[in-house]
Amino acid sequence: MTPPQRHRRVPRGESPPRPAERAGAGGGGNPERLYVVAGADGERADIDLVTLIVARSPDPPPSATPEQAALLRLCVAPLSVAELSAYLSLPFSVVTVLITEMLTAELVQARSPIVRQALPDRSLLEAVMHGLQRL
Repeated sequence: MTPPQRHRRVPRGESPPRPAERAGAGGGGNPERLYVVAGADGERADIDLVTLIVARSPDPPPSATPEQAALLRLCVAPLSVAELSAYLSLPFSVVTVLITEMLTAELVQARSPIVRQALPDRSLLEAVMHGLQRL
């Protein structure tokens, strides 16, 4: 049994888009395009999905690729790597390669997320408990 297929509605008088037109700006369905964007070496920095990326300058240099320029424009405010991957319609692995190149060129800055302590402060819990008992 095959699952039901979802069909996009098309206004009357228009033809449905071809599959090549549906692919996002990053060419999500074309593996050769991703290879060109990521480069041959594919080195990656040690970043994860929640690492925040901030542009050092909002203006892309003339030597920047279109993907790097788009990434710089998005990173005026801190964004996570997962958000950048979604906004650029590129896989996480390709975005990490782009960010690695931009980190070495000092175009962006990576900030690790704030890691909270595993156990909360005991004095804070006691203060909350005493405050609730007074109510």
